Amino acid sequence: MGANMARRLKDRGCNVTAIYDALPSAASALAKEIGAAPEDKLAAVTAASDIVFTVVSDDAAQLGIFAESGDSLLVGARGKVFVNCATLTPKTHVEVERRARKAGAATLEGCMASSIPQARAGTLYLMCGGDRDAFNRVKPLLEMLSSSLRYIGSTGQAAQVKALVNMVMNINTAALAEGLGLGAALGLDLDVLREVFAQTGAASQVLKTDGEDMQNRAHECYFSGAHAAKDSTIAWVLGAEAGLNLPLSAATKLQFDRMTALGLGQLDKSGVAELTFKGRHA
Repeated sequence: MGANMARRLKDRGCNVTAIYDALPSAASALAKEIGAAPEDKLAAVTAASDIVFTVVSDDAAQLGIFAESGDSLLVGARGKVFVNCATLTPKTHVEVERRARKAGAATLEGCMASSIPQARAGTLYLMCGGDRDAFNRVKPLLEMLSSSLRYIGSTGQAAQVKALVNMVMNINTAALAEGLGLGAALGLDLDVLREVFAQTGAASQVLKTDGEDMQNRAHECYFSGAHAAKDSTIAWVLGAEAGLNLPLSAATKLQFDRMTALGLGQLDKSGVAELTFKGRHA
């Protein structure tokens, strides 16, 4: 996602100055491609930039790159803006904002409800939360990356909305896998079944993106099962903290947790169908 966002900004004439990645070879390859500097220190990225986009895997990674000591994006960060695009718990976005403010910098949530092709095409659905002045400052860049840009509210609120988006998406994905798996077990024509789903109340965006892949076992990764497990957990925890019973969310979390435990977490989330089609996985 981050690499394609950098490519998109470069295509639109932006001066992308520095690239950092946990895998140095990935940073070097992308930097060479777009004419940026590959950096092996987080502080060097901040020094070379006015605005820094971050896309990491989880809360621990986010807190690591914004560490309060040692090599960190916060070194020399006064006056800089950080746009944090990973799907994280709301409390992590709030903590990163606190650390950044202490360093004289601003942060913005740039939560993405899209996938890799949309990052490259500049058609991301972006939900932003945080300081309104920071949003206005980086808005021209965000508009280059998105076809739908929304300011949600204060820091943490965009992450809450993103968690709910992924909660519903993941529930739909798990439900579709069960429907198609049962259809296959009953000997139904799955091409016909998907057509009927699309024309009735069973229709969903997930049916469009994942239905055929589930049928054909084509699980090239755009959004991994492991990330679906992580994001389902974020939503489930938010529900528990709010005192709500969310049985569908809980069941979906367990299904993606099981997918990951079986070593299938690197597959696209459509790979959850490997757990529901008879004979595919023990």
